[in-house]
Amino acid sequence: MNKKKVLVVEDEFIIADVLANILKTAGYEVCGIADSVKEAMQMIEEFAPGFVLLDIYLKGKLTGIDLAHHLTEKNIPFIYISANSNQKVLEAAKVTNPYGFVIKPFREKDVLIALDIALYRYENQMENGLRQNAVLQKKAAEILASAASWTYKILQMGKTLQPYVPFEFLSVGMKQEADESFYEIGFSRIGFDEYQFIGCAELMVITNRKEHELAKLKANDQADLMATWYDEFELDMLLKSPSLKKLYVETYNLKSHLSVPIPVTTGKFFYFNFYSRRVGAYQADNLVVCNRLQPLLSNFMQSMLYASDSPFIAKANNHEINRQTTPAGQANPFSGIIGSSHLLLNVFDNVIQVSKSDSSVLILGESGTGKEKIAERIHSLSLRKDKPFIRINCAALPTSLIDSELFGHEKGAFTGAYERKTGRFEQAHTGTIFLDEIGELPLESQSKLLRVLQEKEIERIGGRTTIKTDVRIIAATNRNLDKEVAEGRFRLDLFYRINVFPIVMPPLRDRKEDIPDLAAHFLNIYARKTGKTVRGIAPQVIANMQQYHWPGNIRELENLIERNVLLTRDDMITNMVLPTQLEQPPTATLASATVTTMSEGERAHILAALKKCNGKIWGEGGAASLLNIPPTTLNSKMKKLGIRKDFGA
Repeated sequence: MNKKKVLVVEDEFIIADVLANILKTAGYEVCGIADSVKEAMQMIEEFAPGFVLLDIYLKGKLTGIDLAHHLTEKNIPFIYISANSNQKVLEAAKVTNPYGFVIKPFREKDVLIALDIALYRYENQMENGLRQNAVLQKKAAEILASAASWTYKILQMGKTLQPYVPFEFLSVGMKQEADESFYEIGFSRIGFDEYQFIGCAELMVITNRKEHELAKLKANDQADLMATWYDEFELDMLLKSPSLKKLYVETYNLKSHLSVPIPVTTGKFFYFNFYSRRVGAYQADNLVVCNRLQPLLSNFMQSMLYASDSPFIAKANNHEINRQTTPAGQANPFSGIIGSSHLLLNVFDNVIQVSKSDSSVLILGESGTGKEKIAERIHSLSLRKDKPFIRINCAALPTSLIDSELFGHEKGAFTGAYERKTGRFEQAHTGTIFLDEIGELPLESQSKLLRVLQEKEIERIGGRTTIKTDVRIIAATNRNLDKEVAEGRFRLDLFYRINVFPIVMPPLRDRKEDIPDLAAHFLNIYARKTGKTVRGIAPQVIANMQQYHWPGNIRELENLIERNVLLTRDDMITNMVLPTQLEQPPTATLASATVTTMSEGERAHILAALKKCNGKIWGEGGAASLLNIPPTTLNSKMKKLGIRKDFGA
């Protein structure tokens, strides 16, 4: 594919002509201009472009978004060029996974920078795909050559696929014939590297079903002839009638399913059935990975089919319950990050998947969810682990000093610059830089940051020479960057540059099963620090904690445990006063008939806190402590929202 060959799909001839001239001047080959989806598809077949510039609204009934799905199927990268930048259009366009977005009216450099970023992201994706393929092929070959049991080999194969095809439950078996015994094995994920084996005997105990009943249910399973994924709605439709898959889904609370048939020479198929508790967990990308491994999986299952220790050979009176999990042969790279909920384990899988590459990572999530810890793990698992890891909190930098902090300055560059200063990017050379709260950067600084990421070089303030940098970017924010882009507060080109591999940190309210472990962890820390003997937290207190909304997430939980360790006089915390739930859970908000703006909601939230604390802002029992934010931040928000110190309007 010639990436320099570009097709322009634009219904306004003048704009299309301008785009063609910009591209030709920059050295690109424009293979055609189309003003409708029909014409564009004809040109794609005729000229095989390596890239497409795509308007959203075109002549005819079909839109650029319709064409985008076709381009994705053909693996042709594209960027949108459109005057429509409202949130609804961005959301619809985002689903098609474009490599960039240019807003009309545009400048020449806007188009060229967007195209350059898009090509970078595409090449990065292709490189990662090749690397991923090589890793999977090597690992699969090692598993096949090992002397382990076939059951263990199947588990190892599943674990190899876990970062790329995430699952909470995996079952492997063949189509059930009416005259055959039940044979299917499963693995339930119970930790980062821990899986429980579920054979026939285990499944009989867990589901209170007899073997012939399981066989009858399995015979009702639909046998897909090609790899197929099902979202929650499609899964409901698939499981209208009783079946083994329905039994798995109901027993393990599963929401998504991916079925991968593996042919063997007998003309039959083995099935790798992946299940997840996340809605919409599987997409076309997961099928690509499975297709890459299909030849190896086919050989693997063929070899196992007639092996003496095959788990699919029925063994008489085999009703011993096996509670074995994966051997703990390797240290857990996520030790210190507490929890085993499926949402957190999915984050771990993402970290494993991206850590070895140099791709930019964007960590999204509310304050207090642990974004910095995940950034640290990505670096520690990367090939740059022995190089610098430089943290910078963009929200804490005064506007006048941002450039100096990031890029450094020469002696005498400005008043007070008494000596040369090395910037953070220079310090991070050959390592990783973590840009926390990147959404707080002003637009001018965003532009300079984009240039550094684009050209891989910096220039100190007051300097005359450029300095080459080799830095991996990890960024984090608690803002909705899609909304920030739509409202003009964050550069779209910078967003696409850093959003190569997004990782979403789940809020604590969505992983309440982790609260007991987190509470016990912080209890041990602060009991040790204070020298107190506090054995634990009463079950009723834990239950109350799991009902709370936790707007401050893990940080709020930690502060609450610390406070209660200090206050308790017993060896057990039997009473814990949770902060008044000023912020209603999302379900309650959706049920409300009145919708307020973000500013109105924040203002009411702060006023309620001030009222509860009788106007006190600072110190223990103050509104800042209750809201889990610094007093200076609370003061700033009060000024912005017009709230007086006596908390009047």
